[in-house]
Amino acid sequence: MTTETSRPATDASADAAADPELACPISPVVDIVFSRWTSPILWSLHAFGRQRFVELERRIENITPKVLTQRLRQLERDGLVVRTYHPEVPPRVEYEISELGRTLSPLFAQIAEWGAANLEHVERARRQYDGPRA
Repeated sequence: MTTETSRPATDASADAAADPELACPISPVVDIVFSRWTSPILWSLHAFGRQRFVELERRIENITPKVLTQRLRQLERDGLVVRTYHPEVPPRVEYEISELGRTLSPLFAQIAEWGAANLEHVERARRQYDGPRA
């Protein structure tokens, strides 16, 4: 009986073509963490701690209540945010980043560092690209 230890490159290429996540293993993470509005929500919860809905709404400019609700539910479903309901009068709900969500801190720090070091270069490249063409 033989055990297959490696696949021919053609099989791996076929798998990657059939499943784009195999071709780009960061795609699922990007879809979860960097979809529209998700990053600002996670950043706000990370930077400012536990917050009520209205606090998040004020901190994240231009987000609608409907979209904020949808994103918070998705983040709770994904295990990145914890929702705590306080049965008071009036009821109070707070959101905070979960332990799993906190594991994204190094990633956020790296991205912020990259931005500080490189966004000026990106803007310069854009101006050069968009400038007058011969």
